Amino acid sequence: MRTPGYRGSREGYRSTGLGPAGNGVLTASVEQVSMTAWLLIASLLVTPVALRAQEPALEDLTNRVIKTTVRVVVAPTTVLDKDGNYVAGLKPSEFTLYDNGKKQDIRVEESFAPISLVVAIQADAKVESVIPKLQKIGLLLQNFVAGQNGEVAILAFDHRIQKLQDFTDNPELLVEALKKLKAGSSQSVLVDAVAEGARMLRTRPRERRRVILLISESLDKGSGGRLREALTQVEINNVQVYAVNISRLFTELTSKAPRPRPDPIPPAARPLPPGAPATPTSVAQISGLGGMSANFVPLLTEIFRGVKAIFVPNPVEVFTRYTGGKEFPFLTQRDLERAIAEIGTEIHNQYLISYTPNNMEEGGYHEIKVEVARRGLEVRTRPGYWLAAIPSN
Repeated sequence: MRTPGYRGSREGYRSTGLGPAGNGVLTASVEQVSMTAWLLIASLLVTPVALRAQEPALEDLTNRVIKTTVRVVVAPTTVLDKDGNYVAGLKPSEFTLYDNGKKQDIRVEESFAPISLVVAIQADAKVESVIPKLQKIGLLLQNFVAGQNGEVAILAFDHRIQKLQDFTDNPELLVEALKKLKAGSSQSVLVDAVAEGARMLRTRPRERRRVILLISESLDKGSGGRLREALTQVEINNVQVYAVNISRLFTELTSKAPRPRPDPIPPAARPLPPGAPATPTSVAQISGLGGMSANFVPLLTEIFRGVKAIFVPNPVEVFTRYTGGKEFPFLTQRDLERAIAEIGTEIHNQYLISYTPNNMEEGGYHEIKVEVARRGLEVRTRPGYWLAAIPSN
């Protein structure tokens, strides 16, 4: 399938200054210098306020407006029958797409477009026990997900983002790159890694499909960028995000315990039963500090985070939901390989629907709805996109 490219525009800021004339002599008058100075001071005072006023609230994703012009929207669409099997062979005339309730003139690609895939892998200290499993998936990434004429790049991230392999169609290079995976720091900049993957995909030819495969926990720990900014990058570049989720509960139970901090209170200062020796061991046994009880603290913390995540969308859920992707969990090596194979199967059985919206004067969130002229089929696509209003001529 041929994926139409995205053409957009960005707003920027341009600064001007006062400089010497061609003969090296300043030609501005005193009044001009004064006026210029006041304008510069005013711009420094006003610009931060104006920028803050334009920033949308992160919690209100469905109401924010991305300040960019969308010319072509690509909606990868999955069609399933009642048994969950992929439905192939549908004709373009059987599809109808509505953008904010308005029927669109669409193009449905039946031939397959080559894929550009960025695999972003969490490689912090928490996932050290999982890394040996991840080092075995190089051939699967090329053969099942990227496929024929596809290309794959690999990123690893903890508190930093490392490019282990640039785009290649050589599976042997992918295998070698994954051998470089090592557990790093305690941070994992998930949001920044997705944004970097989107920037890499932006440079690929427009006729290629753009996909990010995120292999990580669902928790961001330390990203400098914001979720809405990363989501903007993947949306405007027509990037689909799929995720293979590493269980946070599993990593908490299998990760190495941090070194215990020394007790700030001397053993002799703690109240003990009569006759009990005031030693660090006896204090730990009687008070419950250290020992086995300390092992339950990370577990309880993770259970609390898991309950909280039911009510607060995590970054992985936001990326997959708003790009038409999907999440897959795994625990064992077989689960991981099955998840990657299922992602590849879905990507290679999708219909690519593209169109130029006929209602670009409507700013804000545009809801996408795709219908198929056959009963009993399940249709899944990206739910929508954000658009700045474009005045009609």
